[in-house]
Amino acid sequence: MHDALAQFLLRTTTQDSAHDIGHLHRVWRNAQIIADQEPPSDRVVLLHAAYLHDLVNLPKSHPDRANASARSAEKAKPFSRDQGLSSAQIDATCHTIVAHSFSANVTPQTLEAKIIQDADRIDALGAVGLARCFAVSGALGRPLFDPADPFATTRALDDQSFAIDHFAVKLLRLPETMKTTAGRDLAAQRADILRTYLNDLAHELNFPVSGW
Repeated sequence: MHDALAQFLLRTTTQDSAHDIGHLHRVWRNAQIIADQEPPSDRVVLLHAAYLHDLVNLPKSHPDRANASARSAEKAKPFSRDQGLSSAQIDATCHTIVAHSFSANVTPQTLEAKIIQDADRIDALGAVGLARCFAVSGALGRPLFDPADPFATTRALDDQSFAIDHFAVKLLRLPETMKTTAGRDLAAQRADILRTYLNDLAHELNFPVSGW
């Protein structure tokens, strides 16, 4: 990673364990894996968007959460300009940052935006995604599951109250939202890790998973 980018992130990166520097490294790695299997893309845009997409990181419960990616894009502009990115690259980086967010619900219009959106969502899956889900839920004070009905067999799913419900509400649906072929393949592999965990949990709790 470029020294200037590293120094900038040291001053700006959140201490949130689910959106820390490790998350940014993983998104960049995922983006490179995807980009290697897709048509040519601007790696400078990918690099900057991967590392600057969470400059403004608001809690999931924050009322302005949906605007966090737009605020991150605005915050990224001066740094990207100082690093010599062209106006077109800055615009592309900003769109990529805005479109990465699930909460913002912005459709990615460029290959770079599709790659970063996929790369970020892939980090919500697999073993790391499992850990991140529980880290966020713990920070919000949410229980792991409803002890009387862990897999919502007789109640409505509620991921605002239980961490495990987030698997069915969002995480296991992420593979179908992927915009690249390589992203879909990676997401499917990592979703299987979550399903294996759910099956193991169901066995330990002696409750059926109910087709999740």
